[in-house]
Amino acid sequence: ITQEQFILASQSLHLQRPGCDAVYPVGLYGWRKRCLYFFLLLLLVTMIVNLALTVWIIKVMNFSVDGMGNLKLNQDGIRMEGISEFLLPLYVNEIQSRRDSLLVLRSDKNVTLNARNEQGLLTGQLTVGPEAVEAQCQRLEVRSRDGGTLLFTADEEEVIMAAEKFTVTGSEGAVFGHSVETPLIQARASEDLKLESPTRTLTMEAPRGVEVSAAEGSLKVSGRKDLQLESTEGEILLDANAVQFGGLPLGTYTASPRQTSQEQTVYEVCVCPSGKIYLSPAESSSTCQAMSNICLWS
Repeated sequence: ITQEQFILASQSLHLQRPGCDAVYPVGLYGWRKRCLYFFLLLLLVTMIVNLALTVWIIKVMNFSVDGMGNLKLNQDGIRMEGISEFLLPLYVNEIQSRRDSLLVLRSDKNVTLNARNEQGLLTGQLTVGPEAVEAQCQRLEVRSRDGGTLLFTADEEEVIMAAEKFTVTGSEGAVFGHSVETPLIQARASEDLKLESPTRTLTMEAPRGVEVSAAEGSLKVSGRKDLQLESTEGEILLDANAVQFGGLPLGTYTASPRQTSQEQTVYEVCVCPSGKIYLSPAESSSTCQAMSNICLWS
């Protein structure tokens, strides 16, 4: 159809457009509009307060790209400055202090360090309490500062002290409940060395001999009861400028009338078959036979 035919056809139809009787406004008016503005204002205030609180927390906690406050995150781990408090258990691989400061572990009760294996079983424990320090492990080792020299080790079977010198400074000395094995027992310079067993016997044994010497002083061996020097396959040698026996008993002897008026000053030493030593007045001949009755009481 051509344009002219379309115009002629439309004029002949006399089409009428529908009229608009009423106009409806679009929008919020009245109390709805006021409520919307109130909620928008409240949301804006809340956003501003949240933003201010966020900035304040960042400022107070000192957040940065490396961490927050005294807590710094490094490639090697976590670095903390100052005093840190942990309310729950802490699981770490290594704890190390700064080079110019000490590492202090502080607790109101006990400080316990636990070591566990891959199955989670407890293999070692160190407890520092107000009354004692307890270590529970298979083997306890104490090494030198460089970590190379072993100074002390203890396990279920033995305790080894590998230090060059073991010093006991207590006034009562060292008390051992059982035997002690050592190559040398030596006192400090200008001090006495005393080996004592108040209620039992003191025994020193060695497969190749026991040497007791005092280089610059006297050696004193005393006992409340018997003192025995016994050699099963050798001899007992007393090598000294003078050998003195003090407190030997003196036997009774009926002296001749000539010696009664004179004070006896010379005696001879007699030995009983049991080994008891006693004194007897010296005569031209031995008087030990006359004094043999003292051996009956030995």
